[in-house]
Amino acid sequence: MRYIDIHSHIQFPEYDTDRDAVIARMKDGDVATIAVGTDLASSRAAVELASKHDNVYACIGLHPADDASENSERFSGETLAAFEELVKNPKVVAIGECGLDYGRAGDRPQTERDRQREDFLAQIDFAIQHDKPLMLHCRSAHEDVLDILEKKREELLAGPQPELASRLRGNSHFFTASNEIAQRYFAIGFTVSFTGVLTFTHDYDEVLKSAPLDMIMSETDSPFVAPVPYRGSRNEPAHVVEVAKAIAKIRGEDEEVVRKALIENAKRMFGASL
Repeated sequence: MRYIDIHSHIQFPEYDTDRDAVIARMKDGDVATIAVGTDLASSRAAVELASKHDNVYACIGLHPADDASENSERFSGETLAAFEELVKNPKVVAIGECGLDYGRAGDRPQTERDRQREDFLAQIDFAIQHDKPLMLHCRSAHEDVLDILEKKREELLAGPQPELASRLRGNSHFFTASNEIAQRYFAIGFTVSFTGVLTFTHDYDEVLKSAPLDMIMSETDSPFVAPVPYRGSRNEPAHVVEVAKAIAKIRGEDEEVVRKALIENAKRMFGASL
């Protein structure tokens, strides 16, 4: 493996007609990916896919927005029991994508925010219990996500088993926030990951330049946000090569140095078996 896409959704229906070809292109490019679940069904699909392919790993959990209704899946009861079975699979390397999603304008009603918060806290506890990193999804809610994580870390450090604080770790995926927010994540041991957005906007250049090289990741969020020169088409994990190149170019660093660092960062966070 020369490249790692730490966040894709290649188990999604967008790949039903040519998934084998997509995975073959990954192998040709020495690319591995983590297929990320957004609900129980897609988490199961991610685990099933990862079990069949050496270069695919799985992340299981509930997306905070889900269907944003009272009928949303909850991380409890029978659903929790199902996740307890899935996490036993050795190809499961993280929990998520979970977190808070307040909408593009931060317009979620308080009842919806409360639901999201409860499920986020449940997944944090689940990740700590099983010693897995979190894959964070955050939209218009970084302050609240960080407040929750920082408070949880303080509680663990002050509790009867302070060593459990080392289990609270993870990555903030599709990072588009400020440098100040990034530094708060770094301070509690969380990394941030960047997508192909870097290839067609300079909005996040300064954040990327300011971040320690050992605290950043590369991802595609496939099938979304394809990088240049594939912009406008369906994205896929093999395109993470363009993300890695963009990271090196923006930071003004050698491509090979950055490539190796991105691999080591992923292994440190998600497991040496990657």
